[in-house]
Amino acid sequence: MTLSQLGWNSVYEEAWQKKERSTHFAARVIEVHKNTWRLLSASEDFLAQMSGRLRHRLATVEDWPAVGDWVESDGAAIYDVLPRRSKLSRKAAGRRTDEQIVAANMDTVFVVSAIDRDFNLRRLERYLMLIWEGGAQPVIVLNKADLREDVTQFQFEAEAAAPGVPVYPISAQRGFGLEQLEPHLHSGTTVALVGSSGVGKSTLINRLCGFDRQAVNTVSEDGRGRHTTTSRSLVVLPCGALLIDTPGMREIQLWASEENLNHAFDEIERLASECRFRDCRHVAEPGCAVLTALNDGDVSNGRYDSYIKLRKELAFLERKQDMSAELELKRKWKRLHKANRAMYRMRNKS
Repeated sequence: MTLSQLGWNSVYEEAWQKKERSTHFAARVIEVHKNTWRLLSASEDFLAQMSGRLRHRLATVEDWPAVGDWVESDGAAIYDVLPRRSKLSRKAAGRRTDEQIVAANMDTVFVVSAIDRDFNLRRLERYLMLIWEGGAQPVIVLNKADLREDVTQFQFEAEAAAPGVPVYPISAQRGFGLEQLEPHLHSGTTVALVGSSGVGKSTLINRLCGFDRQAVNTVSEDGRGRHTTTSRSLVVLPCGALLIDTPGMREIQLWASEENLNHAFDEIERLASECRFRDCRHVAEPGCAVLTALNDGDVSNGRYDSYIKLRKELAFLERKQDMSAELELKRKWKRLHKANRAMYRMRNKS
């Protein structure tokens, strides 16, 4: 394969030309294990580990190579990670405000939702915020369309919750509707696949690959999906597109900005410009255009409630990040003062 077939373009070439490479070459991360990365270059597929210098230079685990990243390697070690064009990340589970990189350098992200118990407009809104925050383009794929007769209604609701985003009803099991995805699957383009467990991502991957690459599990009796994919990986499809598969997400912790909240709720953002007060919170303020539209039925209760909830969640995340940054700064100065005191003690002894 050539580098361009792996997704290499002028942006990466420009970054590469600025490096002092010696005998190193560019490769793409196709799998991530605990301390080992599987890489694919123009000539080989191999395993590599991070060099000690790179491990020391990267401040946090979040900066480590992710699936889809381009890296500098000599065939055994990784010496650098090229700047990312886009990323898909979320807040890591737990109390700490750490970013978890799901995938990197995608052009498009397919958000797969099944037209059954999994269909959830609020979850779609969360996915869209994460995708726009990372710089990729979202596409909503409504799978299992063969199981319902009211597919058009589901498509209408998804389009209303995601203005301007393509929504494609398909059946990965039966193989119909897949031609709608073809415009997003050009040679050298990278597409990530996200969605809850049990929505049919593995079945869709098998269809796109043309063979059973992924094992397919049945949905449990309570309707909840079962995990088939347990790790992230990048595969090259027969059409030449590159597909990043991700494990099912049951919890989508936000890692986004208010700008992309406004992007996801474009109709509310447009109304907000007509509010009497510039800092209107759209809760109880007089002259609020959003509340007026809500009372008139021009904005749905579900969209409004979701907007208020997500905005509160983002504000809470921002406060936690500010507190974490302040604590880290205090710890840094404490370490510096401790080192200075130790140095003065050593000087006094000598």
